[in-house]
Amino acid sequence: MKKVHVTILLILFSFFSFGFIPASQVSPNDIIGMYWSPKKDAKIEIYLKGRQYFGKFVWVATPRKDIENPAKALQSRDILGLELLTRFSYDDGMYSGGEIYDPETGKTYSCKMSPEGNKLKVRGYVGISLFGRTEYFERIN
Repeated sequence: MKKVHVTILLILFSFFSFGFIPASQVSPNDIIGMYWSPKKDAKIEIYLKGRQYFGKFVWVATPRKDIENPAKALQSRDILGLELLTRFSYDDGMYSGGEIYDPETGKTYSCKMSPEGNKLKVRGYVGISLFGRTEYFERIN
């Protein structure tokens, strides 16, 4: 019985001593930087504007217009330079309250993001997060 208690104490000590950093100690601005799109056919820059986070296309493999946009007036704009991530706020390791625009379909979705190592987990959804899709953006060093 004493071995079990010692083992549990060692596990707890290791957990709190080695490499454990609570999400609240992660800097909100750690998300800022350059990322590959999931298909690696575009580079996305995430930046801070005011108190919110945004992301735009800064390189695309195939330059094109936003022809799938439902607003006719926006169909002539270039994808390059387009803000696809808008108005995210940081709270305890999660970036939420924003939207993601998908130029492949011309649709905009509610979105939340969270860093996972050198990747950014991006979840777009309609209504509640349960009804959505997750993609990963890989940080460019």
